[in-house]
This record gives sequence, C-alpha cells and structure tokens, in this order.
Amino acid sequence: MENRKQTESRDQSARRDFIKIGLGTLAAASCGGGLCSCKGKQEKDTIELLSPEGEVIEVPAHHVKHVHKTVGVSREEARKGIPGRKFVMVIDLGRCKNARNCITACQKMHHLPEDKEWISVLLMKDSEEASPYWFPKTCFHCDNPPCVKVCPVDATFKRSDGLVLIDTERCIGCKFCMAACPYSTRVFNWDEPEQPEEIQALDYSPETSVPSKIGTVEKCDFCPDMARMGKLPDCVTACPNGVFYFGDENEDVVTNGSETVRFSELIRDKSGYRYMEDLGTEPRVYYLPPRDRLFPWERGLDDLSDDIKDRFKDVLEDI
Repeated sequence: MENRKQTESRDQSARRDFIKIGLGTLAAASCGGGLCSCKGKQEKDTIELLSPEGEVIEVPAHHVKHVHKTVGVSREEARKGIPGRKFVMVIDLGRCKNARNCITACQKMHHLPEDKEWISVLLMKDSEEASPYWFPKTCFHCDNPPCVKVCPVDATFKRSDGLVLIDTERCIGCKFCMAACPYSTRVFNWDEPEQPEEIQALDYSPETSVPSKIGTVEKCDFCPDMARMGKLPDCVTACPNGVFYFGDENEDVVTNGSETVRFSELIRDKSGYRYMEDLGTEPRVYYLPPRDRLFPWERGLDDLSDDIKDRFKDVLEDI
C-alpha cells in the first residue's frame, strides 16, 4: 500500500506530465517551471499530407477537420474529468479586436452551422465617458453552477477538473439550465442538426459534444477531448492576437499558445476579475481589463456583415 508521500509524489508527477505534453507550448519543463515567454505558435500553420498521387503536399492546418479521439474514455470517465487537473481560462480584453477567429474555430471544431455560436463577442461600454471594448464570452464553467442544480435528469454536471458539461443522451430539453444560467451562454437545438455523415456516425461523448441532437441544449465545453490529448482548445490557438489563455490552476500555469505565464501572477499583476462575480457562481473564466489596447475598437467592425453589425447597434447609437 502506498504511503502518503508516495501518493503525493505520484500526483505531482502526473501534473508535471500535463505541462510537458499537455499544453503544447507551455514548456514549463524547459523553463524550469517558472515564468517564461515562449515564442512561436503551438502548432504549424500548415500540415503535410499525402496526395492521392503519392506526393507530399502542404495544406493550411485550419482546413483539416478535427478528429475526435475519445477511444478508451468511458462515459463514467467523461463525467468524472481528468484527474489532477483544474482548468482555467483568462481573456485579455486589451488584445481583442473582434477578429472572430475564435468563433469560426469553435464552429469547425464542433461542426456547428454559421448561425450557431458557442462563443460570442459583445461590444461593451461601461459608461458614457468610456470607450467601447470587445468582450468575448464563453461558458464560464462555474464552480457553483446554477445550471447543474436545476437539471432534473443530471444531464448537466460538474467535473473534478472544473469543467461543466452536458450529456445530451440524458438531456430532455426542458431548458431549465438555460433559464438558470445568468450568462446566457447556452443554445437549444430546435431543428435536426445538419452535420456530415461521418460525424453523425460517431459514438456520442460528453467530452466532444458531437454528434448534436435535436431537442437538446449545447454550449462551450472548453474542448475536453483536446485537453485529454494534451492540446489547447481551438479558440485559443486560432486567435491571432493571443486573447485567450488556458491552463491548469493546480500547476498555476496558463498559455495563449505563444506566451506562457503564471496564472496567479497574471491575475494579480493585471487586475484580473470575474464577470458578474457578485452572483456567487464562482466562474472559472477571468478577464483582464481593456487597458493598453493593441487596436482601436473600431477595427473590430471591419468586414462584418450587416447582420452581425446590427448586434452592436445599441452601443453604437450611444457613441
């Protein structure tokens, strides 16, 4: 039987392994576990593939469909979570210019239509005198989630690694969770989802959220299948400006794919806060105030369709 020191040593070793293989560019092992700034993207912009003619060709990485790898993960394991992890996200509002790459990447990752967004980008204005800023909004994966408490069939659940997921095999479409969520981050499948046949043929897992099912609720899931493979969520790697940081609070490390920092120092030194924290939901998403912005907010309106621009009319009318 293991003694206490052996157990603690094993747990610490498991968490270190996540840093080495878990977030790609965290590179905590090579940086000695300290604060570091790692240059370069987590993944290459292109991928080499073999053409039907037998030639090696390079194609843009974002053109390649994500393959959902959940082999060996039982439904019970998917509901428990990844041992030793406590996932957390930090969003730097000073870097966001509404590029919307995070939305597109999420839609491709989960095979969603263009009109369904699990991530939304809002135009916020704190006062008449203040300048507007762009505000990406994901599911907040609260530690005290109202959505979990009201679900009558245990379809919405909280995992040990901090993630709040939905099991659509259990979901009865009552929408109680949607009414309970103060952040309005959930969407409902009113119609039969249009997804590729190969996606529809997959065995459903709460870790992938695919295939979608009519009459059920969906939301941002923080891509737990990617985390289990030691990769960052697609919204993080797709953002061209490093807005999203993702990592393990147990290791006190987060990364945006190019820069790796201490989570506690980032929140402390840049005045991190949690949105609507006074509700007592204890969100696992933190925001850095929109100070020292990289871009003028107006740039976020470039190349947007009239339908999307119309979402921001209330704020634009006050400017």
